[in-house]
Amino acid sequence: MATPARFRSTVSSLIWANIWSRPIRTLLSVSAVARQVFLVLFVIGLTSGILSEWGKRVEGIGADLLVQPPNASIFFALSNALMPEQSGKSLLGAPGVAGVAPVLLVFDASGIDLIYGIDYTSFNGLSSGFLYHEGRPFGSSTEVIIDDVKAKSRRLRVGGKVTLLGNTFTVSGIVEHGKGARYFIPIRTAQEIAGAENRVSMFYVRSTGDVESARRSILTLLPKHQVRSMKELLTLMSSSNLPALKPFTRSMIGLGILISFLVIFLTMHTVVIERTREIGILKALGASRREILGLLAKETLVIALAGILLGLVATFGVQSALRVLQPTLSVLITLSLVFRAIGLALFGALLGMIYPALRAAGFDPIRALSYE
Repeated sequence: MATPARFRSTVSSLIWANIWSRPIRTLLSVSAVARQVFLVLFVIGLTSGILSEWGKRVEGIGADLLVQPPNASIFFALSNALMPEQSGKSLLGAPGVAGVAPVLLVFDASGIDLIYGIDYTSFNGLSSGFLYHEGRPFGSSTEVIIDDVKAKSRRLRVGGKVTLLGNTFTVSGIVEHGKGARYFIPIRTAQEIAGAENRVSMFYVRSTGDVESARRSILTLLPKHQVRSMKELLTLMSSSNLPALKPFTRSMIGLGILISFLVIFLTMHTVVIERTREIGILKALGASRREILGLLAKETLVIALAGILLGLVATFGVQSALRVLQPTLSVLITLSLVFRAIGLALFGALLGMIYPALRAAGFDPIRALSYE
């Protein structure tokens, strides 16, 4: 009977020998685990990053409150609800209100861009104003202000031409990002393009200091409208607080586990069939069920860890590439998300290993040795 030390050495040799003896199969298994890690990290990270980045841009506008029509969505691109621009004058006269800026949202499907049609003076007055990298405010209906991130991604400079909503605009200024949208055009131009004369999508409101008092005043004037503080809006703009995104996130996680499970299951099932005589020899030498289970579990763990490492490298590589090639796409990968992806990958791999390992551990040594 083999000594424990010799048996452990034999087991270790068997693990690496099997992994290297079928390099293509091993590579496919590693790639499947890596795909799961990448799927979880990138898809969830992209969703969280877009929401987080959008929240920061909304916060940078400088408003304290957001007033929207009753049926409007917090996803501005999905909201086509409008209200009279004239309501802004009533809001400006409400107690606790220091400034009101009307905004008409126009979605450019060709570039998947949300454009703000703004009254420059009132919008700029909500905070310390636009910080210009170059250029000036728009001076005509055919001029546009662009933030620096979008200008960099599209290689635009002041005086350059850009097509938005089927119209050609001249870039009058490039500003620091963080003011809500990436494109800003005159509100009258936006109303004309959208066919929404004297209508707006929402009002950004700056209070005199007491945000809740200003909110109550606005609700008195517009009781059926949605009036949210910017703090409340930013809280809602989180993937964990958006019910519509939860099924999507769970689907991605479930799909990742399924991929890992099926590939590892098929791999280990094939391994068990190929190595029936080997397992019979180990059992004849005194290997217990637990030791056979441990052998296949360690082999699965090696494949899973290699896949996890490959998945992490691929994810952070794509994230770095996007920062250069597509700076408008933000991928937010937190440490907790990394640990979650690793845990799910290990869970899926070990789950796929259980049945083949139990089957191998239950082999009768005599029958296994006579297996052809």
